[in-house]
Amino acid sequence: MGVYLNPRNDGFWEAVRSDIYVDKTELIKYTNSCLSTEQKFLCVSRPRRFGKSIALRMLSAYYSRGCDSRELFAGKKIESDPSFAEHLNQYDVIFLNMQHFLIGAASGTGTECLEQKVLKELLEEYGTNISSPHTALADALNEVYARIGKKFIFLFDEWDCIMRERQESESLQKQYLDFLRGLLKDQPYVALAYMTGILPIKKYGQHSALNMFWEYSMTDQNVFEEYTGFTETEVKDLCELYGMDYAETSSWYDGYQLRRLKHVFNPRSVVAAMKCRYFSNYWTSTETYEALKIYIDMDFDGLRADIVQMMSGDRIKLNTRSFQNDMHTFHTKDDVLTLLIHLGYLGYDAEMKEAFIPNREIIEEFENAMSVGGWAEVTKVLKASEKLLEDTLRCDAESVAKGLDQAHTEVASILTYNDESSMGAAIGLAYYSARKDYRIIREMPAGHGFADVVFLPLPFSSKPALVVELKYDKSADSAIRQIKDRDYVRGLKDYSGEVLLVGVSYDSHDGNKLHSCVIEKLDYSAGYGSDQDHG
Repeated sequence: MGVYLNPRNDGFWEAVRSDIYVDKTELIKYTNSCLSTEQKFLCVSRPRRFGKSIALRMLSAYYSRGCDSRELFAGKKIESDPSFAEHLNQYDVIFLNMQHFLIGAASGTGTECLEQKVLKELLEEYGTNISSPHTALADALNEVYARIGKKFIFLFDEWDCIMRERQESESLQKQYLDFLRGLLKDQPYVALAYMTGILPIKKYGQHSALNMFWEYSMTDQNVFEEYTGFTETEVKDLCELYGMDYAETSSWYDGYQLRRLKHVFNPRSVVAAMKCRYFSNYWTSTETYEALKIYIDMDFDGLRADIVQMMSGDRIKLNTRSFQNDMHTFHTKDDVLTLLIHLGYLGYDAEMKEAFIPNREIIEEFENAMSVGGWAEVTKVLKASEKLLEDTLRCDAESVAKGLDQAHTEVASILTYNDESSMGAAIGLAYYSARKDYRIIREMPAGHGFADVVFLPLPFSSKPALVVELKYDKSADSAIRQIKDRDYVRGLKDYSGEVLLVGVSYDSHDGNKLHSCVIEKLDYSAGYGSDQDHG
């Protein structure tokens, strides 16, 4: 047993005996299927706090000959798999946290120190099969394989730390990637190589220095979807166990939508909420908003407008393929947005190729970052949004119209009204604070068409639902008529209670370009015909 070669299973033992442990051991079933195959090189990247290190400690505990982990896996999901006993503690594992070597190294990439430390342990275990204590690590591993047929499993944590901490040093990055390629590519002693980090593998042009790896990232997790974060079922079970409201948990920490799983939660934040018994922004305990501010302040064409649209609840189309998988090389706004996806600040719909702000926890990070930067006009709108919602709920249509006028004036330099769709983005931003109590849906199928904006109260909220129809160069009264004529309210499935019908118009031909508003109150539990107020 060593520190790097065949470590003990203490790390996974600590995870399993924690107050909250979610069983993700079926990941081992997949890695077993990759052993000594063309699929044996795996790079799995995802944001901080998404369980990457725990997964590596689990794999180490399972494969390492340096421990007996049968009891540790007793009762876990993987135990019933036919491959479980075959590979349990049968491999030499080299487990490396690259940050320990690469950051703070006196010179070079730190790979020299890495080779020395691993080679020292390798000599202690297999010294009689290695011709010289001064040989390179790859050569020593080749000698061990050639003489006694031993294969190794390589586990790399924080594999990309040099890309994040030495962002501008292309030479160091290339040197490091060349080291990994020499250690792993086409080497007969590799049974499995599993790397985790935040970023996918660095590209140079359209090529990767480690092109033998199968990559799984936040833009496509593929077979690793259910191991990316907590699933809907897992979170519901935790909420029941800890007496926490699932809907509110979802509004805070859900939103990392993948191809197959549409509800993926931030694991660390869910665990913190369950243990503390209250909902909060736990992201800030391990990250600072300055990290986000650096990127959203970049002056790429249209980036600020995209950020504002996502703050309003919209989704943004983008091309993720030009991203060079580092934190320094940006050619377009899409490169910046793609990085934010990998960092966990944005969710991504791979089917629609759209980015969005995933949940309440992250939207607070955007708000914090904007509050100290050059986003004064947006910050004013966000601060005014609480009053705008209050005016709406009081059916004060005149105040609502004035509030929308002010919001439009503040963001006119970023978002320009061209049609009802662009109006929707600005109005979504104006009602920013409503996300605390509502699920806001743009273009919701309802009745005989699509309602422009629907505010559905979250289960813990006692506020009424809102159905908002927008009109560009038409009257607010015509918006109310459309809501009724097309029976939009009938689209509020599983909801009964008070509904406010809100018609908003904007006249681009008016020299003052003012909004107008009409609000009607409807008791939906009694059906149509019970209008009580008209503003």
